Amino acid sequence: MSSIDSIAIMIYRQVKRYIGARSRIVTTFVQPVIWIFFFGLGMGSLFTFNNPYIDTLMKQQFGGLDYITFLTSGVVAMTIFTASFISGVSVIWDKQFGFLKETLVAPAHRASIIIGRSIGDALTILLQATIITLISKAIAPGLRLTGLLPALVYGFILSLGLISLGIAIATKMTSPEGFQMIVNLVMMPLQFLSGIFFPISRLPDWAQIIAKLNPLTYAVDGMRYWLTGVSTFDPLIDVALLVVLSGILMIIAVRMFEKATIEE
Repeated sequence: MSSIDSIAIMIYRQVKRYIGARSRIVTTFVQPVIWIFFFGLGMGSLFTFNNPYIDTLMKQQFGGLDYITFLTSGVVAMTIFTASFISGVSVIWDKQFGFLKETLVAPAHRASIIIGRSIGDALTILLQATIITLISKAIAPGLRLTGLLPALVYGFILSLGLISLGIAIATKMTSPEGFQMIVNLVMMPLQFLSGIFFPISRLPDWAQIIAKLNPLTYAVDGMRYWLTGVSTFDPLIDVALLVVLSGILMIIAVRMFEKATIEE
């Protein structure tokens, strides 16, 4: 079996698996919708005073955007980040149901299996992000849908890297509960130190250092640029750093998967 064939088969398998899991589809939309409609509208009201001068000052804190638009552009990136990281749990389920053994003994290069799996999951995650963006447009008119496609390119690169990281972690684990604990432990600080909920320039100096080391920061910044026109860094620097990061994480995942044994 050629590498292209095995990649295509894994993409098809991951997409079909996602479409067949209705509960997963519903769940992946609940969290971002809650953040946007409840947290976004609630916090947005705190920065609205119905006074043109004060409202202008408030918007300056968010790059000239109203808070709901600022938050929504970040939540789109958060949707990709969360779904990508968590997708690694499917490797553990594949272990328990025996599918992983089949892929390990299949006449295909293991790198192509990882790549196909990552691309398949990334495509379904981008579909989620697209729908979330379209829904959010109703309450965040400042979003520029003309920038959705390039924003999704940033999201796709981020997704490939994080899916690979999730696969690398899951390869060495046997418990879905343990995997979820690790994911939640890592995700929470990365989300709050990425510029999703507030500008990183408003963080303490020590937190800004951590934020600049956080890969999610550059995905949020790049996607926000294309969706709103506002950014902290150069969008080209954002995408370059994401490409390097995703490449490194995918190489790590491939190496770990190549060393995996049937007994694991």
